[in-house]
Amino acid sequence: QKLLLKNADVPVIMNTYFSQKVLLSEHSETREKTYDLTKMLVRKNIISLAQTFRLDDLDDELHQESSDNQVACAPQILNNCDLKQHPLARSAVNDSLLEMVESQGAVGWREAQVRVIIQRVYCLPAREGYGSHVQGNKPLLSNRGMFCRLCLLVQDAYGMFSEVQLQSLSAAEDVEQYCRRWEGKFCCLAGMKILQRTTRGRALGLFSVIDSLWPPVVPVRVPGQSQDSEMTTTNLPPPSFCYILTAQSGEMRVEVDEEEQISNLYQPPAVRGLKEILQIDGCNERCSFWAQVLYVRLQTKHTVPINQREILLFVTDSTLQNVVRITPKVVAVSVAASCVLSTEITEALGVASQLVFFRDALWGNGRIICVERTVLLLQKPLLCSAAGADLSELTGPVRLDELDSTTQANSVCAVRGTVIGVNESTAFSWPTCDRCGNGKLELCPQDRGLLYCNQCSEVVVSPVLKMQLEVFLSCPSRSQSTVKVKVWHEMSFGVLMRRHSYEVQSVLGKEVGLLNCYVHSVTSHPNCVGLEEVVLQ
Repeated sequence: QKLLLKNADVPVIMNTYFSQKVLLSEHSETREKTYDLTKMLVRKNIISLAQTFRLDDLDDELHQESSDNQVACAPQILNNCDLKQHPLARSAVNDSLLEMVESQGAVGWREAQVRVIIQRVYCLPAREGYGSHVQGNKPLLSNRGMFCRLCLLVQDAYGMFSEVQLQSLSAAEDVEQYCRRWEGKFCCLAGMKILQRTTRGRALGLFSVIDSLWPPVVPVRVPGQSQDSEMTTTNLPPPSFCYILTAQSGEMRVEVDEEEQISNLYQPPAVRGLKEILQIDGCNERCSFWAQVLYVRLQTKHTVPINQREILLFVTDSTLQNVVRITPKVVAVSVAASCVLSTEITEALGVASQLVFFRDALWGNGRIICVERTVLLLQKPLLCSAAGADLSELTGPVRLDELDSTTQANSVCAVRGTVIGVNESTAFSWPTCDRCGNGKLELCPQDRGLLYCNQCSEVVVSPVLKMQLEVFLSCPSRSQSTVKVKVWHEMSFGVLMRRHSYEVQSVLGKEVGLLNCYVHSVTSHPNCVGLEEVVLQ
């Protein structure tokens, strides 16, 4: 801050951790209001730099602060005492993150503790080797080849937030158990140092989570007032800055009282139905929901490394399945490469349809995106608020929207129509093992006329022929478009081809459907829809 003092020609540059400008007016009424505001904003004793940096040659006069220098001071455990002379000050537990930062400085604090509530637990990605220069913060390698680190989003008794980067876990799947054990509990932090002071403009993702937890559900203390004074939740501006904390030379201590009851300050995820989320007007808003994953697709951008590609999860719930054509019956959830997925989640999604809890996903511009600080869980948290949302599980078969004029690319739909052509030039077939289905057969070393399966370690006498081809359909719901569908041997159209002994002329004019398809592309010039038949989990 640049200060221009009265009756002085030289400006003063003041370097602060936190400051808020209060403009004084010439009118006494405004001056009185501003003074009251100042009393509310400042809660600290004036601490000398010598004390902050623990210099040995402290003068006694530095400890004697006159009443003129005291600004709206609240009662302290210890007032302006030498930390070396009073070891209790090192172990005293504070309840204000801001006061701890101001009193201990950017170099961090070792023995001093601050008591906070854990609002969220998640993992954040880090560049490879990021933790090599930070003692005690060895990164964790997750299932997508991504280094990540366990983090806590904590809040103090005054409503201020801080993100704490902890040491890495032994495995990514530990995140779920830490969520269940730690969220909503009080903890004491010690051995911390400031990694960064960030603001809303620099960290939109972090502040979108903070905004979802604001305002507090219970009254919080007001800075500048004693702990016994009246607390408030009304007219509180959302936080404008946040400190990122990390370990100080491997001395970090996080003491969580897991036996203690859930704090009243804790805000569990507000679970909504997908229908309600799709109708939100805002942008960059965090949302949590419980949905059935029907189909998983890795985006195939070959110029992007596979561990950095976006994953599409096609999900639905009862709020979408029970609605008649107001919202889509299935929506795509994009999982960005920055979203850390546990091994348990990735393995479960690859096997069968799963009910997954999406916590703090990001809604904006008509899309649901899983980004940094989004957590996917196979179990619903012990505490979550439903706010009247219909969270009943699906009972009948899942229905997809049929292909029509509103169908968009990167979605799924159901298709019915008449076969009007087959693109034989792009068709190909391959033999597979009749025992295990392995499609990568080799020539038998002993008899080059036979095929050999490495998985079964046996000769394949009767291989099963599989094929892929493109067919053209005439669809009443999209009569003006050319509908091209890539079909596979083992799916519904393949069954029709086998029934007619793979004779193309025999299938022309046949009715097919409903085919479950992924929409690759929708173009207007030429008017064409490119689909691929898929199997829902």
